[in-house]
Amino acid sequence: MRDYVLGYTCLNDVTARDLELRGLPMRAKGFDSFCPIGPCIATDIDPNAVAVEAYVNGELRQASSTKELVVPVEEIVASISRIMTLLPGDVIATGTRTGAGSLEPGDRVEVRIEGIGILKNSVVRL
Repeated sequence: MRDYVLGYTCLNDVTARDLELRGLPMRAKGFDSFCPIGPCIATDIDPNAVAVEAYVNGELRQASSTKELVVPVEEIVASISRIMTLLPGDVIATGTRTGAGSLEPGDRVEVRIEGIGILKNSVVRL
């Protein structure tokens, strides 16, 4: 897989749950600012053995490890590549653990992934 994947980064997969529950899943993830990524691309980590944490206003909301993924990263990439063309620059999000909860304007979110760093973003009303 190393020949096909440049590396790994943090991604904050924001969802407007109210729209998702109303049967509008595509719109629930499609607002400006809903998918910040960064802070860098790590090329030398084992994607199947890193700690992942999410904080809101300094409070730990999610803590897990990619060891807990139902499907290993290599299988996720292989499955997706069987149903769609993946091109350089494409990003695949592997999902999230329970505990994310609601966000309000002014909240500060941090996604921390071992070996990658910390993605920080604020919640704003547009």
